[in-house]
Amino acid sequence: MALIVQKYGGTSVGDVDRIKNVARRVKETRDAGNQVIVVVSARSGVTNDLIARARALNPMPDEREMDMLLTVGEQETIALTAMALHALDVPAVSRTGAQAGILTDPEHTRARITSISGGDVKAQLDAGKVVILAGFQGQSADGQITTLGRGGSDLSAIAIAAALKADLCQICTDVDGVYTADPRLVPNATKLDEISYEEMLELASSGSKVMQNRAVEFAQKFNVIFEVRSSFNNNPGTIVKEEAASMEDVVVSGVALDKNQAKIVASDLPDRPGTAAKLFKALADANISVDMIVQNIGRDGKANMTFTVPREDIYRAEKVVTESFPDEASGKLFEANDIAKVSVVGVGMRSHSGVAAKLFDALAVASINIQLVSTSEIKISVGIDPKDAEEATRVVHTAFGLGQ
Repeated sequence: MALIVQKYGGTSVGDVDRIKNVARRVKETRDAGNQVIVVVSARSGVTNDLIARARALNPMPDEREMDMLLTVGEQETIALTAMALHALDVPAVSRTGAQAGILTDPEHTRARITSISGGDVKAQLDAGKVVILAGFQGQSADGQITTLGRGGSDLSAIAIAAALKADLCQICTDVDGVYTADPRLVPNATKLDEISYEEMLELASSGSKVMQNRAVEFAQKFNVIFEVRSSFNNNPGTIVKEEAASMEDVVVSGVALDKNQAKIVASDLPDRPGTAAKLFKALADANISVDMIVQNIGRDGKANMTFTVPREDIYRAEKVVTESFPDEASGKLFEANDIAKVSVVGVGMRSHSGVAAKLFDALAVASINIQLVSTSEIKISVGIDPKDAEEATRVVHTAFGLGQ
C-alpha cells in the first residue's frame, strides 16, 4: 500500500463540478489500494476576493487579521471536498493546517514551517480514511493562525509528503506539466518530461505560476521527488528531481515571465560605505524579498539605488526606505514603477557560453529595451517595460529554439 499526496490548486476546485471531479480522481487512487492525503487550495478567485474586501476597508490591513480571513478559503474547500467524497461512499475527514501539526514561525502572511508532527493524519489514514488537508496555513507556537504566502498550498503538500515519507507527491494543476514557457502566452511551448530542482526553483522564483518557489526549495532540501500534472486528464506530467547528467545537454530549459514586480528607485542616498547594508538589512528585517539591484556611480556625495520587489510590497518598501533615511536624503527619495521580468533558465548554462549574448540580441532585434539585468549560475533575468513583456517572452522562446 502506497501513501500518495495529491495537491489540487484553486482552478481544479473552482466550483462544485470541479470538486466532484477531484473527488472521483481521489476515489480512483484510493480504490487502487493507496492511502491518500489531498491538499487543496481555496477555490479560484476566493483569495483575491477576500483581499479586495479587506483593502476596501483598510488599504493596509493588519496582517494577523488577514491570516484569520484568508484561511477561510481553504477551510471551505476541505469541507466541500470531504462532502463530495462522502457522496461517493469514500470515508474522508478534513483537517486544517493546525490540526495536521504544521507549526510555523510567527510571521503573519508569509510564515515559514518550523516542524510538522502530522497530528492524527496517520491514524486517520490507517483507519481507512482519505485526509483532506487545508493548504497554505499552519499555526505558530503561541497558537496563532498563520499563512505561508501565495502558492503556499504547494508547500503544504511537499512538506506533509516529506514529514510522512509519502511514496509519491502529485501537484495537480490546470496544465499538463512544466512547459518551456507559459502555453497561454507562447502557443508552441513544449512540455518537459523532467526538470531539475534547481531549474524548477529558478523558474518558480522568476514568475512561472506552476509552483511556489519555497515549495521547490523544500522538496530539494528533503529530496521529495514530485510530479506536476493535470487535474483534468491522466496524461503523464513533468517529474521534478535531482539534476541528471543528461540535463546539461540542454542549454536553456525554459523562459519565465513575472509581471508582478515593481522597480524602486531610492534617490540621493549617502554615497558612503554602509548605506547599502543599512537599506537592505532594513528590507530583510521587514521580510521584503529583493531581486535585481543596481547602484549608479555616485556624484557629489549622493547615489541612487534601484531594485525590484514584488508589487504587493511597494507600500512596505516605501516605509522601510523613508524610515531608514529620514534626514539624509534630498529630492525625491522613493519612486516606484511597474516592471516585468523575463528570465531564461537552464543547468546547461554552466558549461555553455553565449546565452546572454543571444538573449540580448533577440530583445534588441525586437526593439525591446532592457532596464535591469540579474544573473545566477543557471539563470539570466532582464527587467523590461510591462507592455513588452509578452512579446519578449515569445521572442526569447523562439531565439533559443524551445518550440522545436
